[in-house]
Amino acid sequence: MTASPEPAETPDAAANADPVATWTASDWLGKVIVDTNGDKIGKLHDVYVDVENDTPQFGTVKEGFLGRHLTFVPLVGVVVGPDELRVTALKEQVRSAPDLELQGQEMSQADESALYHHFEMNYTAIASDSGRRLARR
Repeated sequence: MTASPEPAETPDAAANADPVATWTASDWLGKVIVDTNGDKIGKLHDVYVDVENDTPQFGTVKEGFLGRHLTFVPLVGVVVGPDELRVTALKEQVRSAPDLELQGQEMSQADESALYHHFEMNYTAIASDSGRRLARR
């Protein structure tokens, strides 16, 4: 019987387990993202936060060797470890995420909604001119 991988929460990681209180995009960028099973998804490329409370909601990872493209991964409930970020989604769920075309630095409200719904997260547009919930940090 093979031993399952140790959870990402180590004594050092436990101190950082509350990402809302301790996160900074510069600390997270380039870290390896792993799924709930410990399977590597990729390295964090960008962080998108909720504009109402500045909490990380999604990140992007580069996927594939040739013709690499950015894929979104949810960061809600992420566990911060010394060398990796463990997310609540599975690798296959990330791979099947909607392929979104960003217009400059932003995505449309419809794309935001599709992303939240794919990962079975609640989505409500905010009361602003754009109605967008996410901003890249």
